[in-house]
Amino acid sequence: MSKKGENDNSTRNNPTFTRPSKICRIGDVKFMLTGLLVLACALATQAQQRPLMTEDIDTTRKGAIEFSSGVEFLQNAKFPLAGLTGDLSRVGVIRFRTGYASNVEVQVEGTLQNYLAIDSIANPTPIPLRIDGNSSTDFDDFLISVKIRLKDESKLLPGFAMKFGYQMPNTDQSRGIGTNQINVFSKFIAQKRLGTVRNEIYRTNLFGEIGLGIMNSPLGNFSQNDVVLYGLAGIFRVTDSVSIVSEINGRLNTRKSAVPLGTESVGQFRLGTQITTGSLRFDAAGMLGITRYSPKSGFLVGVTYKSEPFLPMAK
Repeated sequence: MSKKGENDNSTRNNPTFTRPSKICRIGDVKFMLTGLLVLACALATQAQQRPLMTEDIDTTRKGAIEFSSGVEFLQNAKFPLAGLTGDLSRVGVIRFRTGYASNVEVQVEGTLQNYLAIDSIANPTPIPLRIDGNSSTDFDDFLISVKIRLKDESKLLPGFAMKFGYQMPNTDQSRGIGTNQINVFSKFIAQKRLGTVRNEIYRTNLFGEIGLGIMNSPLGNFSQNDVVLYGLAGIFRVTDSVSIVSEINGRLNTRKSAVPLGTESVGQFRLGTQITTGSLRFDAAGMLGITRYSPKSGFLVGVTYKSEPFLPMAK
């Protein structure tokens, strides 16, 4: 994989690195919140159960689209490949879904812009970096995938689906946030709705996923790391318009030693809410990291919209 950035020795070997001021961070937060309002108005949007990352078996109706957008603020995010830690703001965390058949959908997901306020930097860094000052920005490594619903739920048995896809190398690794690698993955998904039915919606929706990710080793020739992907989530309806959501989601490194940088185990616990009003569903959640290389904590907000079928395949 070619490297997009050139080494900046003044940043890479700077022993007098200082943290960004709190004033700058407050300004960044105001900018992010403004961006969220713009996105909410412009992209009014229903993802795979935002704010959860775990996938359910449901697919978008044939010819319809779903679009979600949000922002995330993560404290003490870690980037071992670049040797950076800091507070990460993700603006325009989007997912586009469209139904291609009655049980098949195509997904595109990623973040339009990442902002990292750097708290610490390794000296020397594992890879050459090109960073200006005490912060860095970059695009995201987008995911393209297909989900196929294999079996609908029955009265006693859960429903099943599978999802497979790949991560594109959109980032500039010299910015320190993305790995600029092509990774592939596949997941097996199960789901069961439980409890009393109200307005054709069950009180509880439980779903989980297990899968395999094949991640290229950024610093190793002809080397990769196979990781286990996992997720367990639940949606608990409080009223017709308000639900409580929770999950544990992440990836588990399968190597006992010599873990390639950029492929470490990461995972997080999320707890949040969904509020539905009309055709929009708003969401918010807090998160806690559950592994060494996960962000320590954070919160996220977003909005989701689902259209009626209108694309040509609906006809």
